[in-house]
Amino acid sequence: MNRPRLQIALDKVDLPSALAPLQKAAPSIDIIECGTVLILAEGLRAVREIRALFPDKEILADIRIAEAGKLLSTMAFEAGASLVSVVAGASMTTVKQVCQVAAEHGGEVQIELADEWYDAGKARQWRDAGAAHVIVKRSRDREAAGDLSWGAADLARVDELAAMGFTVTITGGIKPHDLETFRGHPVGIIIAGRSVAGSDDPLAAADELQAAIAQVWS
Repeated sequence: MNRPRLQIALDKVDLPSALAPLQKAAPSIDIIECGTVLILAEGLRAVREIRALFPDKEILADIRIAEAGKLLSTMAFEAGASLVSVVAGASMTTVKQVCQVAAEHGGEVQIELADEWYDAGKARQWRDAGAAHVIVKRSRDREAAGDLSWGAADLARVDELAAMGFTVTITGGIKPHDLETFRGHPVGIIIAGRSVAGSDDPLAAADELQAAIAQVWS
């Protein structure tokens, strides 16, 4: 089983606030996520500037496309994104548009599942259309409501989606001690947001997660 990659989520309200932790943590980060909040605040300038600073890193533009798939994905890939995100509720027409644009730009498409939305049949259609990534998440709202667990249903979803051929990403307040829950499960990417970008020492926090990843998926 391959070792998961570590992704930093930058959901800051301005670019300097995003760059400060990123520049410290970057040596231990595999994928940089320009988060929805950051792109709403700064536009695709955030992607362009981070691409200029980190030409060799994969960059996700987390724009959560729901419609206007061709236009929005073209803008993101032309700004320098390696991946773009699409919401699970988008129509298959939109998903297919984004996948076509991604193929033209050598990029990839990530589908973001909602906490309580999952349809295996629809997921197979996404994979057939060319989407390569899917997110299984514990949302910020779910955390705020006090639900800090990862349950059997979450793990079963990871396994099922990976069996379809997706690279499965997990996210939602991930800390090193959470990773043991996923031992033996085919996780492809782990997203760390506040635990790294909000840390007093972002590099040490990223290193701690990388050490936990290595231990669980040794």
